[in-house]
Amino acid sequence: MRIVMGTLQFLAVLGLLVVYCESQNKTETIVPQPNSTVGLGNTSDDKSTGSAFQERYPHYQLEPDDVLDLVFEFSPEFNQTVTVQPDGYISLRGVGEMQVKGLTVPQLREALQKAYAQFLHDPAIGIVLKDFEKPYFVAGGRVARPGKYDLRGDTTVTEAVAVAGGFLDTAKHSQVLLFHRVSEGWAEVKVLDVKKMMNSRSLTEDVHLRPGDMIFVPQNRLSKIERFLPIPKAMGNVTLNPAQY
Repeated sequence: MRIVMGTLQFLAVLGLLVVYCESQNKTETIVPQPNSTVGLGNTSDDKSTGSAFQERYPHYQLEPDDVLDLVFEFSPEFNQTVTVQPDGYISLRGVGEMQVKGLTVPQLREALQKAYAQFLHDPAIGIVLKDFEKPYFVAGGRVARPGKYDLRGDTTVTEAVAVAGGFLDTAKHSQVLLFHRVSEGWAEVKVLDVKKMMNSRSLTEDVHLRPGDMIFVPQNRLSKIERFLPIPKAMGNVTLNPAQY
């Protein structure tokens, strides 16, 4: 389609583009997860949240479908293999059901020792995770192959984008978002200028991923405008060339 317009019509369209771009320029840094509350002022909740932000190497928390071997050192008759059910419970020999979803292995060991102390003297219990959710990251947005990928070894954001097939032509390289859960109800968001890193040929600011991180590559403004930009009624002298269709 060939569009012929006067200078005034062109300036009108250009003005619409500028206004649209300015309205889209919004960023956020911290995102509360669903069903969470944000504390105001100097409260105990704020202190607990702050301490959670500082936890860099948390223990693995049990999830449904995890499989565990429970080994009783002095009472082998209670040795058993258990699977965390979808509701977060496990069925224990001689004890019954116990809610374990979200517990770490040390926390589970302490809970088991208390439960079996009712009929065993000072039980020594070993726990082995046989099957559990492998470390992963998620890549979404304007990448060639969005999805969930195994996190194998030390991986940076740029390497993760490459694993996901690289950027699409409509990707906004300068505002790649990295979401990292820092507590049960909070996620930290970092905005990374991958375009700047590539142009400067320096990856010193390339962030290393941690299990469960999500990368989101937004769509650039131009591609949004091309899809949704209306044609002003004041635009005259529009000529169509059927030969182009």
